[in-house]
Amino acid sequence: MSAALLRTGATRSAMRAAAPKAGLAGTSFVRGKATLPGLNYDYGALEPSISGKIMELHHKNHHQTYVNSYNDASSRLAEAQASNDIAAQTSLLPLINFHGGGHVNHSLFWENLAPKSQGGGEPPSGALKVAIEESFGGVEKLQAQMNAALAGIQGSGWAWLVKDKGTGALGVRTYANQDPVVGGFVPLLGIDAWEHAYYLQYQNRKAEYFKAVWEVVNWKAAEKRFA
Repeated sequence: MSAALLRTGATRSAMRAAAPKAGLAGTSFVRGKATLPGLNYDYGALEPSISGKIMELHHKNHHQTYVNSYNDASSRLAEAQASNDIAAQTSLLPLINFHGGGHVNHSLFWENLAPKSQGGGEPPSGALKVAIEESFGGVEKLQAQMNAALAGIQGSGWAWLVKDKGTGALGVRTYANQDPVVGGFVPLLGIDAWEHAYYLQYQNRKAEYFKAVWEVVNWKAAEKRFA
């Protein structure tokens, strides 16, 4: 299912989504400015599932662009607020949502991944494993549901395993473009369905990418967010 687009309060929502309380240490804001987080592994460490060249371009180029653009839009928003320019503030909110969401989503995504030598691809354990079994019938069925959701995305977007803040229930949700997981849900595990995440290696065979990425999924990060 598609989540509603975030249209108001975008700056506050992006900051809340990146807060350490959610176990998202890699997402970084310094004195109101977003910064590119480092990775806990080398660019080539996820091969052959994800090539080192893709990881380098994805992190150093695409994510850095979201960071730079978010900071620029935030500065312009602050100026518009200081001058009480309502029209300018309104026009900047979509940029805040898109680039701030891109920063938050990718910061989570890097933590979602790990080389096999660091536990990538190992199945979930503990309370999250139990919740997945109760909600989906097992991790393989969850993977199949998420892959189907990813394949159904028209254009660009993300598929997320989320936890309902109110009920604690797990679910799979898709988000268009760079819309972040906010509101009543906690993002546990996300997979990037933008072409820049796979095309250099998989071309139009994105189903192969959706299958291969599970080989380097870091369930330990998801377990921390679930707790």
